Amino acid sequence: MITSVAFFCIAVGILVSSGLNVSPKTQAQGPTNIAQTGPYPVVDKSGELESPFVTVVDKVKNAVVNISALSREQVVPWWFRGSNYATSYGSGFFFREDGYILTNNHLVRKAEELIVRTASGYKYEAKLVGTDPETDLAVLKVDPEEKITAIPFGDSDALKVGDWAVAIGNPFPQQGLDRTVTVGVISAKGRGNLYFGRETPNYQYYIQTDASINPGNSGGPLLNLRGECIGVNAAISTPSGGSVGIGFAIPINLARAVVPDLIAHGKPRRGWLGVWLSKVTERDAKQQDLDAVKGVMIDSVFSNSPAKKAGIKQGDIIVSFNNQPIDDPNQLSVMISTVKKSQPIPMEIVRNGNEQKLTVTIVDRDTFLASMSKKEERDDFQISQWMGMELIDYTPEIARALSIEYVDGVFVKRVYSGSPADEASIIQGTIILQIANTPTKSLEDVEKVAIKLKGQNKRIPLIVQEPDGTIARKVIRP
Repeated sequence: MITSVAFFCIAVGILVSSGLNVSPKTQAQGPTNIAQTGPYPVVDKSGELESPFVTVVDKVKNAVVNISALSREQVVPWWFRGSNYATSYGSGFFFREDGYILTNNHLVRKAEELIVRTASGYKYEAKLVGTDPETDLAVLKVDPEEKITAIPFGDSDALKVGDWAVAIGNPFPQQGLDRTVTVGVISAKGRGNLYFGRETPNYQYYIQTDASINPGNSGGPLLNLRGECIGVNAAISTPSGGSVGIGFAIPINLARAVVPDLIAHGKPRRGWLGVWLSKVTERDAKQQDLDAVKGVMIDSVFSNSPAKKAGIKQGDIIVSFNNQPIDDPNQLSVMISTVKKSQPIPMEIVRNGNEQKLTVTIVDRDTFLASMSKKEERDDFQISQWMGMELIDYTPEIARALSIEYVDGVFVKRVYSGSPADEASIIQGTIILQIANTPTKSLEDVEKVAIKLKGQNKRIPLIVQEPDGTIARKVIRP
């Protein structure tokens, strides 16, 4: 766990509906008579003008809490006894009146002690109920001794770019900085391929907002004008290292699908289709006679997978899943991971220019992989992150699935935009053969090299095989 100072300096808050609703439904309504005068809307109250954001904040401010996460960090040489503790601060909010709190995983994942401070000044020791690093969500539980205000969940799928958004956090009540409010709009939806360091979540479909997410506001709610939570504030992307930049929030519909599993099992139960996905290019769209560049391309299909059983083939373009249009791989990955398991899901594909309707039954990922008998098949799905790449062991099975020659190396499954690997022009499908003059035949080899290079700022030479089979030299700058 990095210290709170370092945490804030990197300015990272580090970050489909399944029909499950874990928040109490309310009839909370926003102002009914809203006029536009100048840059912000106002409410007409008997001739008086008042910002509708005041109403929103009044409804939910008592639900937003401060979270102190105390973790043990070894900051002295190993031959000295003892260690120091570091405290990170963040936000969260009650989504149930019996004391359940939603926040970010990165804030609490290594904590040995979690303290929650509420608006009334009460202080509670919180229990960590469940965590999900792949979405950066976590659920805490306290036993309240006061009446709890809970924020209802809204519908993030219904958001439109340009809608108003209110971000609230409770970063530093100990310093008198209690519950900060910022206002902006929904700048974009479905943002993905973002890189926030080693804790970058795998499942990304962020809401982008220009409502400032100040340091310590990570884990707090992003709200609409009805006072409903539409997202969980998660991250800031800024070149200056400050709090002003592009803010990102986890869509509440993604949280709605994950939270019940975190409460019931302590971890999520992921859906699995058994495919590798890529973006549809203009060339792909023309070859398949699409009327626009849309959908998601199937790069390969794993044997015995739900996709294989449903008749999905390499080269197919998925244009609809569970009756929802598909725009990019991030969106589809999130939908697959959170859809109801063991139930028929309708989907539409385009193959050879013709639309086809298929039905697929998504299975639980962990259960399926545990049932696989061959160790090499299980290893196909062992994913590791390094320098902004998702890596998996390259096996003969993968080579056959991609119709390419097998070599000893590690396969690049994904590259995050803006990461060191992206800046080194490494792309999906690359096979890493050597790192720093050391052969890398497995993830274990990569991990050994990464440990040796940890903390060094020197350029790292790589030898790779490009997706077209060309051997090339690359240089990664950490």
